Amino acid sequence: MKPVWIVDDDRSIRWVLEKTLSREGIPFKSYASASEAISQLEQGVEPPQVLMSDIRMPGQSGLELLQEVKTRFPSVPVIIMTAYSDLESAVAAFQGGAFEYLPKPFDVDQAVELIRRAIDESMHQSGALEEEGLVPEILGQAPAMQEVFRAIGRLALSHATVLITGESGSGKELVARALHRHSPRADKPFIAINTAAIPKDLLESELFGHERGAFTGAQAQRRGRFEQAESGTLFLDEIGDMPSELQTRLLRVLSDGHFYRVGGHSPIKANVRVIAATHQNLETRVKEGLFREDLFHRLNVIRIRLPSLRERREDIPLLTKHFLQKSARELGVEAKRLSEAALKYLSGLDFQGNVRQLENLCHWLTVMAPGQQVEIGDLPGELRDSAPVAMATDWESALEGEVDRLLARGVADVHGVLSQTFERILISRALAHTGGRRIEAALALGIGRNTITRKIAELGIDGAKEAVAE
Repeated sequence: MKPVWIVDDDRSIRWVLEKTLSREGIPFKSYASASEAISQLEQGVEPPQVLMSDIRMPGQSGLELLQEVKTRFPSVPVIIMTAYSDLESAVAAFQGGAFEYLPKPFDVDQAVELIRRAIDESMHQSGALEEEGLVPEILGQAPAMQEVFRAIGRLALSHATVLITGESGSGKELVARALHRHSPRADKPFIAINTAAIPKDLLESELFGHERGAFTGAQAQRRGRFEQAESGTLFLDEIGDMPSELQTRLLRVLSDGHFYRVGGHSPIKANVRVIAATHQNLETRVKEGLFREDLFHRLNVIRIRLPSLRERREDIPLLTKHFLQKSARELGVEAKRLSEAALKYLSGLDFQGNVRQLENLCHWLTVMAPGQQVEIGDLPGELRDSAPVAMATDWESALEGEVDRLLARGVADVHGVLSQTFERILISRALAHTGGRRIEAALALGIGRNTITRKIAELGIDGAKEAVAE
């Protein structure tokens, strides 16, 4: 069992709970502030089995900690403690998703009973998630992902229309589902439709439904996605590709809250929260006349930008571990793991398909990699031939990745290849800096004039623009 976290700025409260949990044989960790606990989560420390937190502390409050934990780990029960037994605190705690509200001073036995109930709830939730395949998939420690998590938390009680932007494969539908799961509509339907994947002639019927006899083949009345999502959330993916005539109909629904089935004459009221997503630049499409400006403003009430995987490389190890474990569960096998070299190599790759591509890779490795530990040589050929993206702030790691790549490809003279590349770049940049003047370039590099002249000839730099004859 994972430890119970105690977060309270009152040292005496921490001491009492520590002694009590120790006596009961329940593992625990203590923190004197919410910021300490949040810092641990941001560093990737395993989340607690149960969190007990005071509501009012210097710095970040217990409610802010509650929001952070519920955004990242919705199944973790949170017990809010407070010496201020007021309605506002209780309502705020429960609206934020607290498991229970414990007024101070409290009876120790009562606290233990509550903690045990929370542990049982946590164990049940964890098992249920595993069985249903609903293990949280929105993971990320990168600052850009923390902004996304914070946005989801702030929107927890909102009904506002949201526009999610980001590259294909970055996880826009996962964010939409998280917004629904943490909203007041969570117990109502979540209906998703990819507007780019449905033929133009069928999309109107898919969205709004049709009456019997509305067109050839319409032999019965059909409810559309708006009706299916009644009181819940409708997720419109790839909204940028929606045909112009349907943009007009969607605008009307968002404006007055009513729509008509195809072939229908009676207005139907739509009580639906719309979340839209696109990988395209809608501002550009508006300027090009491909997307209605008024619809854009209706959709763009609140915007969440999802970063590409290239912008959050530090999350690649975390995501890789998660996807390998997920694939192993699906296939009923032991989860594979990546060697440090393979992980570093993957972290340098430019994943054009973003998180989806990484997930597919992990599934491929679970099926195809020969051993339990995955090395660079076990990666698909197309990835082994892809040079890792050089990180300007960490050229040594980039060099290590290139060495690993060449070794995995079986290059015979790795030292010779990289040495020549290193010298060519070094001398070329020095010549560029001095305007092609070799003596000045040699002095800057700390080598002799004869050496630089010989290297220019050996490395074929002599004809380059930088190496202007003196």
